[in-house]
Amino acid sequence: QVQLVESGGGLVQPGGSLRLSCAASRTIFTFNVMAWYRQAPGKQRELVAAITSSGPPNYADSVKGRFTIASDNTKNTVDLQMNSLKPDDTAVYYCNAADMWRHYWGQGTQVTVSS
Repeated sequence: QVQLVESGGGLVQPGGSLRLSCAASRTIFTFNVMAWYRQAPGKQRELVAAITSSGPPNYADSVKGRFTIASDNTKNTVDLQMNSLKPDDTAVYYCNAADMWRHYWGQGTQVTVSS
């Protein structure tokens, strides 16, 4: 059973920064894709950023230039650095990992951007 554990959420003022971290219970080399999704109240879950073992990371247009996804193969973690945060970034953020059989999800971490 794969476990993904997120950390790093919280309350931040507009323009501030947060760093989310996702720790996987098995080596991330075994996943085809690792990603961060988010879901705001009343909205569908959306892809924020994704990273694979080859090729550049992908980002949603709304976060390009502000968010950076990075993996650490020695720690089996995938982090999401979020800068210049806006109120529209408020959501529950979920870590996702996919192998050839299924997707795995973390429990989510709340990010609230408010003054």
